[in-house]
Amino acid sequence: MKNSVENKMGIAPVNKLLINMSWPAMLSMLINALYNIIDSIFVATISESALTAVTLAFPIHMLMISLAAGTGIGVNSLISRRLGAGRQDEADLAASHGIRLAFINWIIFAVFGLFFSQMYMRAYTSTPFILENGGMFLSILTVGSLFMFVQVNTEKVLQATGNMVMPMLCSLTGVVISIGLDALLIFGLCGFPKMGVVGAAIANIAAQFIAMCLGLFLLFGKKHAVKIKVKGFKVNWRIVKDIYAVGIPSIVMQSIGSVMLFFLNGILTTVSETAVAVLGSYFRLNSFIFMPVFGLSQGAMPIIGYNFGGRNKERLMHTYKLGLKIAVVIMIVGTIIFQLFPAQLLHLFSASDKMLEIGVPALRIISTSFIFAAFGIMTSTLFQGTGHGILSLWQSLIRQLIGIVPLAWLLIKIGGVSLVWWAWPLAEILSLIYTIIFVKRLYKNEIAPLGSVNE
Repeated sequence: MKNSVENKMGIAPVNKLLINMSWPAMLSMLINALYNIIDSIFVATISESALTAVTLAFPIHMLMISLAAGTGIGVNSLISRRLGAGRQDEADLAASHGIRLAFINWIIFAVFGLFFSQMYMRAYTSTPFILENGGMFLSILTVGSLFMFVQVNTEKVLQATGNMVMPMLCSLTGVVISIGLDALLIFGLCGFPKMGVVGAAIANIAAQFIAMCLGLFLLFGKKHAVKIKVKGFKVNWRIVKDIYAVGIPSIVMQSIGSVMLFFLNGILTTVSETAVAVLGSYFRLNSFIFMPVFGLSQGAMPIIGYNFGGRNKERLMHTYKLGLKIAVVIMIVGTIIFQLFPAQLLHLFSASDKMLEIGVPALRIISTSFIFAAFGIMTSTLFQGTGHGILSLWQSLIRQLIGIVPLAWLLIKIGGVSLVWWAWPLAEILSLIYTIIFVKRLYKNEIAPLGSVNE
């Protein structure tokens, strides 16, 4: 356990360590969620059709984030595990590969944005305003996504070394700039052109560029537990494989949400474009509850990975259990808010009477799944931190593809749009059963045999 005396993740008291590791990411993601809500509020003031256009483009935006975050999680997990095992060279290689992979990932979406954005929008709508504005919004986001891919990677590298404050600063900088530019470019304030939906996309890209520049400055301008090789770099395919052993399941796991939205948008547009706007509003609102939990999981993952690599069962399980308790408390608060104030939440998006009629029961029904989701998210972090991304993948498949989509299709056939929202809690119950079975197996086969070092 030599490395444990050299790294706070191996020796600091878990309660304090988890809070210190998590709060920057929680705050950062909470403010990102706030930005998404404010951005949608601004767009909704244009029209309900504008909100629908952005909602239809949202799955592609989620795919980009999934690829960026999934690759970053693979890098994060590998760095933390190699540091915990005292394998410094491989930790450095993981960080060095991550930056290069960000550029490769960007190329995929840049090609899509240049050639396929309009085709994508036509698959959902023939409404001229939605088709034109949604297509332009999507093209700008995808072609300019390089800044986001690099920014996310730099944040994950820093987080893997236990540095959570610097990534928070990058995210906060981007969010603050985005909110300011949103107002200026959407509404044409202070001499800026009034650009509507397109202005929202441009504001997003400009803010990501500035946040990326700050992240690169912090990564290369400061001393960290890992070093990124710039000159003389050669691809090590074993490192790439190790990154994506966790990264690909994470990418697929997070992309499942995008695929889910592809199908749900298609299902709901057969009934009402207003229902699509409700779905878009829900995803913005739920991010305000879920993002702090995801931030908590980001703080927990390097601690779990480090102590799994260092064979310290006590610290690993203490981190998992404490994270789970905090996540449940956050989700309880979220459930109460959605149950008591659904109309007020929807009014943030200039909801029409029809939108309220559909949306109020929808928010109440879906929020019954929040507490189940807390267990799923934290256990997924345990799976990923111990190098078992495939278990997280199957968990998300059950929740969002095998679960929600078929259930939504069936329920809308049976009872229309009023019944479709029950797909969320039913899918979470299916996921809960799966998660309990496999976390028990993981504990019995790999965690229980680990050593334990008293704090």
